[in-house]
Amino acid sequence: MPIKPRILQRGDTVGIVALGSPVARSIIDASIAFLQGMGLQVVLGKYVYAQNGFLAGTAQQRAEDLMSMFTNTQVKMILPVRGGVGVESILPFLDYTVIARNPKIVSGYSDITVLLNILYQFTDLITFHSLLLIDFRPQTPAYNFEQFFTITSSTVSPRPILNPPGIPLTGRVQGNVSGPIVGGNLTSIVSTLGTPYEINTAGKIILLEETHEPINTVYRYIDHMRIAGKFEDCLGIIMGECTDCPNAYGKSYSDLISEFIAPLGKPLMTNLASGHGFYKAAIPIGARVNLNTSNNTITLLEAAVS
Repeated sequence: MPIKPRILQRGDTVGIVALGSPVARSIIDASIAFLQGMGLQVVLGKYVYAQNGFLAGTAQQRAEDLMSMFTNTQVKMILPVRGGVGVESILPFLDYTVIARNPKIVSGYSDITVLLNILYQFTDLITFHSLLLIDFRPQTPAYNFEQFFTITSSTVSPRPILNPPGIPLTGRVQGNVSGPIVGGNLTSIVSTLGTPYEINTAGKIILLEETHEPINTVYRYIDHMRIAGKFEDCLGIIMGECTDCPNAYGKSYSDLISEFIAPLGKPLMTNLASGHGFYKAAIPIGARVNLNTSNNTITLLEAAVS
């Protein structure tokens, strides 16, 4: 059985950590103020403002900050500043036994995908493919906040995972399957293959999304996943957006799905608003969902918090 973190409520404390690439202090501070304006308290990691080139401090420093939030009894949720690169490098320095004994809400996307899936795989903790600290700002659409707080602050289930109005989910290969959902950013997932932190897709529904990669590069990553057997043993596939991914050699993201994903024969849903897109559905990594591509629905079958 998966471990469910405690429900998030107004007045709870959020631990802010930088686990990948750095962000300017002014951006961090503005997002913290916005978060506090929503009624949440904040605790900062020691190295939140650190910068070591394209990394927010050393791997050991970033891991230390994350572990300090898991052991802080006041912290209910851990919110990384951003993704970027380098999250995989902290994984060897984490104490997964301690994490399993101190479950918290952990939210993010982009390179945080690596952490979300490993926490589920190594500790059974349900995590959340949802907002980062940098998304707490006035420009973020209300849909994103509604998704985030519904998944972290409600135990209502079952309930549908819905796209924003006017952006339909589209079933491309028919099927009706139920199982835990895993995945997230394609680039980040591919980086785990052949390592001790390789994603486990056996008996799972896998979500993939990407950003700022030309379609021939996206094809390379998809084919790497195929050769690694990650589609062979999964139950179904959800293809999210490929945000700002330019066409290559006359091929589009839709072409790639039609020519290389649909022929795999697994139940296939496309067009989920998630990850790097303007609209961000909140997906609980490790929770059981139903994927029904005949009626174009994704349904969360269990509460992701307790």
